[in-house]
Amino acid sequence: MRIALVVGLVLLAGGAGLAGYRWYEQPTTLTIAVGSLDGEAGRLVSAIAARFAQSKAPVRLSLVQTPGPLESATAFASGKVDLAVVRGDVGDLSKAQAVIVLAHATVLMIAPPGASISDVAELKRTTIGVIGAEANQKLIKVLTDEYDLTRAGVTFKPLAPADARRALEAKEVRAILLVMPLTEKYLALLRNVFPHTGKAGPVMIAIESAGAIAEKERAYESFDVPKGTLRGSPPIPADDLTTLQTSFYLVAQKKLGNDVISDLTQSIMNARRDLLAELPALSQIATPDTDAGAYIPVHPGAAAIYEGTRESFLDQWGNAIFLAPMIAGALASVLAAAWKFLRSSETPSRKEALDTLYALAARIRVAGHEAELAEIEREIDQVLRTQREQPVADDNAERAVTAVNVAAHRLENLIHDRRIHLASQQPGQTGS
Repeated sequence: MRIALVVGLVLLAGGAGLAGYRWYEQPTTLTIAVGSLDGEAGRLVSAIAARFAQSKAPVRLSLVQTPGPLESATAFASGKVDLAVVRGDVGDLSKAQAVIVLAHATVLMIAPPGASISDVAELKRTTIGVIGAEANQKLIKVLTDEYDLTRAGVTFKPLAPADARRALEAKEVRAILLVMPLTEKYLALLRNVFPHTGKAGPVMIAIESAGAIAEKERAYESFDVPKGTLRGSPPIPADDLTTLQTSFYLVAQKKLGNDVISDLTQSIMNARRDLLAELPALSQIATPDTDAGAYIPVHPGAAAIYEGTRESFLDQWGNAIFLAPMIAGALASVLAAAWKFLRSSETPSRKEALDTLYALAARIRVAGHEAELAEIEREIDQVLRTQREQPVADDNAERAVTAVNVAAHRLENLIHDRRIHLASQQPGQTGS
């Protein structure tokens, strides 16, 4: 039975350990809202999610597709998703903590060739076509307030990307306003919108008050578009052009644990390295601002990866591993003492056993029936059986055992003598 008990305990402990290990190693699945006008953000995140599954990363992503960054921010703010790809100037981000910067997006205002406008302040009685107008409402308001565009008679018209060239050629709009990353893919699409000849090209309109806007609206920062970004010969812009820039963030809910976000951040960095040759757009992934006063504060789990302060398993659980055996030993001692106390209340000591046996002697001498003697014998057997279970630890205990046995032997003699006496008292028997 002891062997079976030990084997059972070992199997139980092993099974519990295996179950705990599988639970610990089980990947965490996080929902992520992502969407963009051209679907590029969704494709990038899908590729990262597939890489997570392929590499057996500790975190997995479940995509929730949305029409654009505004809808993604709305889903995130309502708590329907754990993560979201958002634009820094779109939606309610009060509950957001940054994990990574996916890309920087530059505000571009471009007029057709021959336009004489060089700065937003020069716009008068003009209609501006806005690509992604719903997501750019804050940008429109910022520009309107800064340059008093309402008084200048400037209006903004929503425009689908496919309609941009037609609207310019039909003179429905005088310029195009859009926000996009300065990557070759998007620049190529932009070049196709504006006609170009050897002598003239589109005109990029500066936002000279970008610095003042950035001080008031932290979602933006001032940015200089490098000379020749749109075209190299002749260079467009002809010189560095001041404008605004915002960022696309991967944000997480504040309630998510640091370990989960640390695993997510490290897994993204690993996936970026593996997929960079296939998806050059991933080269824009960058570290968010880790300062305490950042516009979107970084999640502590992500900050631990960037700053190299993530605790190892031993750092996190070292104290528990060190204290657990001590606590277990102390608990075992307490349980053993309690068991001993409880058993001592049930099992009489040898002194108590002797007292019990001595008390039986008086009962034997006055017993009047054989049944009484038989009951006394059962009580003696019970006392001896109980005392047998107690250990003999030293010489004193051994002498106590001898005393109990001697007392029991004396009682047996008394019972024997009393039986003879009772038999002599029966009719037809002669006394001795």
